[in-house]
Amino acid sequence: MAAERSAALTKRATPGGMKVKHTGGYQRRFKNKLKLAQPFAWRISMSVKLEVLFVGAVLWAAGAPYCNALAAETVDGCQVDEAGTQKIWSCPGGLTIVEENGARFTLDDRDHDGKVDLVRLWGKALLLDLIPGSGRELEVVTPQAITAVRGTKWAVDVGDTKTSVFVVRGAVGVRRPHTGNEVVLSPGAGIDAEEGGSELKVKQWGTPRVAGLMARFGQ
Repeated sequence: MAAERSAALTKRATPGGMKVKHTGGYQRRFKNKLKLAQPFAWRISMSVKLEVLFVGAVLWAAGAPYCNALAAETVDGCQVDEAGTQKIWSCPGGLTIVEENGARFTLDDRDHDGKVDLVRLWGKALLLDLIPGSGRELEVVTPQAITAVRGTKWAVDVGDTKTSVFVVRGAVGVRRPHTGNEVVLSPGAGIDAEEGGSELKVKQWGTPRVAGLMARFGQ
């Protein structure tokens, strides 16, 4: 009798005398469908993660930094990629520049042929590689020195009061910004151009100093 009175009250309280539909069964069926869909969604998520890992492995095996290859950009006509804390600039005409983290420099194309021919460096170091036989000269200008090459691999490091130059391959001419006297560096040789206009002295660099410099470029 109590159940019949409760049903009657529910019927009278409903506008128009409509019966209230019980949704408990529908909710249970909906939850069951969600449970069935969860393994499928999990499989899709795992599939995407595996594909990402696969692409990363392929790029790593090819020697390309995976997270940076996707972030490549073009600046001053050069493609810029990141490798660890360094940026690698690949420029038209066979010029590659590895930038030490925090280096301050600019690139310039003085004859407007689409190729960098002047680098101005104010702080920290750059490792430059110009393909031999490119037929063009590249200058690197710092506060204490100017280097000029036609095809070589060398590093230029600018400190507070001096510029250091080291040659890995080929030959590099170094002179003061306001004098014409030039010295030529061969592979394994370096120079420290101090402020004040003192004579440029060419020296063979020892292994510890070379290793310390190259480590700043991740090499």
